[in-house]
Amino acid sequence: MQDHDQYRLFLHLAETLSFTRTAADCHVSPATLSRTVRRLEAATGQHLLDRSPHGVCLTTHGRAFRQYAAEALDLWARYRADGTADDELEGHLRVFASVTACHSLLPDLLSPLRDAHPRVSISLRTGDAAAALALLDQGEADLAVAALPARIPATLLARQIAQSPLVLVQADITSPHGEFRAADEPFVLPRQGLARAAADQWFRELGIRPHIAAETDGHEALLTLVALGYGTDIIPDLVLQHSGLCSRLRQVTASSVPTQLTIGVCIRRADVHRPLVAAAWAATSPAAQTAQPRCTGARANHHSST
Repeated sequence: MQDHDQYRLFLHLAETLSFTRTAADCHVSPATLSRTVRRLEAATGQHLLDRSPHGVCLTTHGRAFRQYAAEALDLWARYRADGTADDELEGHLRVFASVTACHSLLPDLLSPLRDAHPRVSISLRTGDAAAALALLDQGEADLAVAALPARIPATLLARQIAQSPLVLVQADITSPHGEFRAADEPFVLPRQGLARAAADQWFRELGIRPHIAAETDGHEALLTLVALGYGTDIIPDLVLQHSGLCSRLRQVTASSVPTQLTIGVCIRRADVHRPLVAAAWAATSPAAQTAQPRCTGARANHHSST
C-alpha cells in the first residue's frame, strides 16, 4: 500500500475514531486497517492511537501525525497539479458546521470551491456550533463555520459571512398571557456557547435569576423541547428560519432582547500555506461569493405575540 493510501486511511480513522466505520467506508478489512496503523506507528516510532474498552482516541503524536498526513496529501496533490489547470487541484477538505449552517450557509459558501476545483472532496462533520472553534484549533477540521467571539484566537483566521439576531421562541401551544416577563418564564438553553453567554448577559442586565427548565447541546435539539412546551428558548433567528419545527413555534416580543451573533468562516492561521485550505479560504472571500449566483427560497413565517 502506498504511503498516500495509508495517510488517507489514517485521516479517516482520526475523524471517525472507529475502526469498524473506517474499514467499511474505505472498503478495507479491519485487519488491513489495523496493520496500516501498526506500520505507521513503526515508521514514526510513536504511539498514534490509544485503544481501550471505552473507545479510540488520538495521542499527542497522533494529532501531530494527522496534521503531517493532511499536509503531505495536499503537497502531493499540488505536485500532481503542477503545470496543469486550476481545476486539477485535488485533496480532502474537512469541514465542521452545525446542521443549520449546513442547510442555510454551506451550499452557497462552498459552491465557488466546488465549481473551481471539482476534484476536491469535502468531508462534512456536523455538531454543536459551540465546539466548532475548539475542534478547528485542535486540528479536527480544516475549515469551520461558527458564531464568532468578540476576540478571535490568535491561532485562527476568520471572516464574517452573516449576522443573526437572537430571538425568543415558545411553543405555539403556549397561550399568550400579556407582556412577556423573563422573570416569570421557564427557559430551555444551550449548555455553552456564545448564544448561552449572550442569554446569561441578558439575564444579568434584567437583574433576574432565570428558571432553567432544561439544558442541552445544540440549538436544533433545544427547539424540540420548546415545541413540547418546556419553556422559552433564546436562539439565533437563522436556526428558527430553517427549523422543521417552525410551524409549531411562536416568536415572542420583549422589552429588550439579547444581542445578535456574528457568524463566520474560520481556518487555522498555520494552514494558510496549504493549497487546499488556501483554495477554500479564497473561495469563501467576499469577491468569490459576490460572483456566485444565488437561489432565493421561501422563508418561513412566524407568529408574534405581544
